Amino acid sequence: MSTTEHANHTDRLAEITRTVESGRRDGVDTKTVTVTQSYPVGLDELWAAVTDGERISRWLMPITGDLRLGGRYQLEGNAGGTVEECVPRERIAVTWEYADEVSWVVAHLSGDERASTLHVEHVAHVDAQRWEQFGPGAVGIGWDSMLLGLTLHLSSGAGMDRDEAAAWVASDAGREFMRRSGEAWCRAQIDSGEDADTARAASDRCIAAYLG
Repeated sequence: MSTTEHANHTDRLAEITRTVESGRRDGVDTKTVTVTQSYPVGLDELWAAVTDGERISRWLMPITGDLRLGGRYQLEGNAGGTVEECVPRERIAVTWEYADEVSWVVAHLSGDERASTLHVEHVAHVDAQRWEQFGPGAVGIGWDSMLLGLTLHLSSGAGMDRDEAAAWVASDAGREFMRRSGEAWCRAQIDSGEDADTARAASDRCIAAYLG
């Protein structure tokens, strides 16, 4: 992401499949947002990019901790948690602990030596008031942004310049990306069967919060 070019990445949003589902975990209602994207890289390369601490720090943010089964991790200035499951080249599951709240993230990988797919599920206990206020975009816009970082890293191997990334987020192109992402999550919420007017109102509030 360049501070000089302020590249427009909104077209990349169409590469992501999004779903919203209701469920239960530990006897409590949940909402699950999922993102799925395919990449023209082999499965081993994708697995390394999403599980190796040095690689994660290149496209997401600095990460510390013990990145193995049962270990704890911490994303700088963001979530931390515990690695609950790890099946090499297939699946990794972690807790996602942020602001005294715990949710769960499960990444499924598939593919071969030529192409691969990442499917991420983020499961959270329902805070009815927050869901009604902001909808799935509250976390979904963040996941779209993270997948953009991964896409750019896999296409070039380069790391992200955090100052350039921050400048891009504040640029017109970055703001348009977040707006389009919020609209895509609104469509996913409506497709899940939720009321369209309620979904659109929540999406408008969510986008406004992201854009400040």
